[in-house]
Formats: sequence, structure tokens, C-alpha cells
Amino acid sequence: MEPTRLSPTAASARAASRKPGTPPFARRIVSFAKQCWRDRLSYLFLAPFLILFSVFIVVPVLMAIFLSMTTFNGIGFPRFVGISHFIAMLTQDFVFMKHTLPNTLKFAVIVGPGGYALAFFFAWLIHQLPRAIRDFFTLALYAPSMAVGVGLSVIWVSTFSGDRVGYLNNLLLRFGMIESPVLWLQDPKTLMWVVIIITLWTSMGIGFLAMLGGLQTVNTELYEAGRIDGIKNSLQEVYYITIPSMKPQMLFGAVMSIVNTLKAGEVTTLLTGVVVTPNYAGHLINNHIEDYAFLRYEWGYASALSVLLLLMGYGLMRLSYKLFRTKEDE
Repeated sequence: MEPTRLSPTAASARAASRKPGTPPFARRIVSFAKQCWRDRLSYLFLAPFLILFSVFIVVPVLMAIFLSMTTFNGIGFPRFVGISHFIAMLTQDFVFMKHTLPNTLKFAVIVGPGGYALAFFFAWLIHQLPRAIRDFFTLALYAPSMAVGVGLSVIWVSTFSGDRVGYLNNLLLRFGMIESPVLWLQDPKTLMWVVIIITLWTSMGIGFLAMLGGLQTVNTELYEAGRIDGIKNSLQEVYYITIPSMKPQMLFGAVMSIVNTLKAGEVTTLLTGVVVTPNYAGHLINNHIEDYAFLRYEWGYASALSVLLLLMGYGLMRLSYKLFRTKEDE
């Protein structure tokens, strides 16, 4: 029987890995190269996705990181300034520290966990319904996430209109709860709460569908075993059986909730028609990025804000992975 012949690339990689004194990092690179060559047919089929992912995700992220360390107005050549933008963000940007960052944290704390909890709660309620009407309620809750732009421009703008014709003002005036129309979208005291309510209304997106699908995959025999072991009510079933049995779906829902929360700056723009809201009441970090990128043309500083938003999202996602990752013994 003839020995298996190695290609020149694989032979050189094996020889390099056997050299004494080779650093661990180099050995890992050599091992990765060997795996790529061994599975080259699989990587060939993955090539279209890898190319598109690199062009539309990896390259823009790297460009944003590069531009965040430069001053660039879109016309002249970028000038390297290091981490000056990040220092100025924390020490000189009064709007960011007083309005943007507190508004974003307040919005994220309420809408993120709130939308996530509502998505799981309504998915659990729909799962209890008979199969014949389950799809109807699923579509009714999922539809707002598909028509968010139309809903904002037609329904919610009319609902929170600041005159007597607005649906909410008309209803409150009719019942004598207010004496004069409230400027819901112009009053700094009410604008953020309107944005939070609308965002919660549109939070039943793909994460909600994933949770509903996860509920249908839970083994019903576990509930019977739980009753034998002492579980007495539905709340204990959800905590001890349902959530541990659908951790992948819970993780996916958490990631989608984080993404939707961090990109929600367009809501205030659609409601008010301006990027910079009155007294910065609804000014989120996405609005701050849009302000510096498309109104002031300070793309270097806007890129620094984008990198900060990326780091915030990455940190929250890592926290979600720690909470909902499936352990080896599960």
C-alpha cells in the first residue's frame, strides 16, 4: 500500500509545526492553515458568504475604527488625531454627557429588558391558546414590527398630535382629564416616554417569534416530572423548566432586543421630523451620530461615536451569552 502523498502546502505546514522552538501563536496559525486546506471544498462553498460578510460588515467596521482616530469631513484627506475624539467625547461634548448618554441609558434600561420580557410573556400567553387561533394572535403581535415606518407616520403621529384633532388629546379633552391640548411630541417632559411606548409596541419582532418557536419545542414530559418533584404552579414551571429548556431561543431574543434597542434613534426623527429634538429630550446616541455625520460633516467624531456604540452592543451581547449559554452538562 502506497503512503499518502501530501501537497506542498500541507507538507511545509507540517514541517513548520514540528520545528523546535516554534511560538504557540505560529503553531496555531499553521494548524489553522492545515484545517483550511483539509476542508478546502467546504470553504469554497462558504466563499460567497465570507466575501459578502467581509465587504459589508468587516470592512465597514475597520473603516469606522480607522476614521474614529482621524478628523475627516468627507472632502479632504483624513488627518490622524489618535484617541482625541474619545477624550473630547467625555470631557468636551456637553450634549453627549448631559443629554445623549443619560437618554440612551434610560431608554435602554426600560426598553431593552421591558421589550424582552414582554416578548417572552406574550409568546408564553399565545402558546397556551388553542392551535386554531394561535396563528391569528401571533400575526397580530408581529405585524407592528413589519410596518413600523408606516405606523409611525400615520398612526402614532396622529395619535400624539399636539392639537385638539389628535386622537389622545381629543379623548382626554372629551373626558375632562385635561383642559388644553398637550404638545406630546414637542414637550421635553413627554417626548421620551412617547418614544419608549412606541418602541415597546414594535418590540414583538423576530425575537418574539423565536421564543414562541422555542416554547413549542419544550418536552411536555418535563412538566409532568416537575409536578412529581414538587412544582406547584405555572410560574415555577416557567422558571425551572421552560426557560432552561429554551436557552438558545432566549439568547437569540436577547441579542435581537439589544440590536433593536441600540438602533432605535430613528424613532425620534420620524416622530418629530428633525434629528435634534427640542431641548435634546429624545436625543439618543444614534441621533448624535446622525447629527455629526450628516449635519456637521464631522465624520471622524461620528465614527468615534459609532465605535462606542459598537463596544456597548458587544458588551451587552457578551453578558447575554453568559446568562443564556448552554452549559456542557445541560
